[in-house]
Amino acid sequence: MTETVAVVVVTFNRADLLGRMLDGLVAQTHAPDAVIIVDNASTDHTREVLDAHTSSAGLNLQRIHLDTNTGGSGGFRTGVEAAFDQGHDRIWLIDDDVVPAPDCLAVLMAQDEACVTAVRENTRGRLVEKAATDFDLSRPWAMRPKRASVETAYGDRSSMPERVELHNVAFEGFLVRREVVAAVGLPDDSFFIFYDDVDFALRARRAGYRIWAVRDAVLVRQLDFDQQLALDTWKGYYMYRNLFAVHFRYGTNVLVRAKPYAIAAAVTVLSPLRGGRGEASNVLRAVRDARRMRGVPPRARGSIPG
Repeated sequence: MTETVAVVVVTFNRADLLGRMLDGLVAQTHAPDAVIIVDNASTDHTREVLDAHTSSAGLNLQRIHLDTNTGGSGGFRTGVEAAFDQGHDRIWLIDDDVVPAPDCLAVLMAQDEACVTAVRENTRGRLVEKAATDFDLSRPWAMRPKRASVETAYGDRSSMPERVELHNVAFEGFLVRREVVAAVGLPDDSFFIFYDDVDFALRARRAGYRIWAVRDAVLVRQLDFDQQLALDTWKGYYMYRNLFAVHFRYGTNVLVRAKPYAIAAAVTVLSPLRGGRGEASNVLRAVRDARRMRGVPPRARGSIPG
């Protein structure tokens, strides 16, 4: 039986990148049944780009223009809910800064698995897939829960097996069956940005689903990763807060759940050598605010009708 698939794209003020991504969707050998664009109140020429693609063959473009910027997590929650309510069998989550190879969706749809994802490379063809192959929330002495990723484990795409099991996933090329959404709920929009995809993956794995990176499903990322440089900015606050929330929610023992306090203390002490007052302020606010995110909120938790 042929499954339907809806693509969910979240965008904010990156109209030119969005246009390239939509061109990539037009070129897919497996045409999606719907493309749902969630526009997070963009102020650039995003609407003009969407207007230009509305009549593109095979896109079946749907537009949701939000009044405020709800972040990536809010956008994906809105888009996944719309795709689910429309009854689609699978939902493909894509950011606005990636371009899929022409056969990317076809390769993913051929996998009879509930959770699969494309594998990212940069514009120079280098493997940059950072989804974790080992994400351990049981070791209190480990500073970071991500112990290995596709990128660090294999180095290049040719060294990968056909499928690699993941512990978490990025909402950049993640294809999920509706049964998973029915079982674990929607993406949690309280994250705003960062770790909403990790949270969803952890819920899915706890519900018994396995997540697979598919080597031959190619996704090209148009921008370089630079998150490690932003710890003293507003992005740094969300990085810390949401990492701490994941520890509070899913840490398997009391020492892991207490680790955010130790990290916050260490970062504050070392802040004069790192991100200064900005990073110290971020991490202290983050550990305070993450305490309020200890539980998955009702709007995201549990099964949803359908």
